Amino acid sequence: MPSFRVTMSIESLHPGTAPASVVPRAAAKVAEFTTVEASDLTIVAGAARVIVRFTADDAASALEIGGHVVADLRDVAELRASLVTERVKGTWVPVR
Repeated sequence: MPSFRVTMSIESLHPGTAPASVVPRAAAKVAEFTTVEASDLTIVAGAARVIVRFTADDAASALEIGGHVVADLRDVAELRASLVTERVKGTWVPVR
């Protein structure tokens, strides 16, 4: 089954949101729809990025799952950007 990931750059957290809750929340949202392969938080150029890797049947399903996660995280954080990518021959390629 193809591997995808949703990457979300966090601008700021809404008041009352615990920083440690964001990655588990995103992973739990993905897990409502499919298998979570991994989840992580990285810092790039001073900005937090939440990444959740998951399986999906196809790109359309991956985009739908990614959309659900992004919508859910907007309840607790301001997002700078988000992107769904697919693993193709060792490279992460944007899904359109």
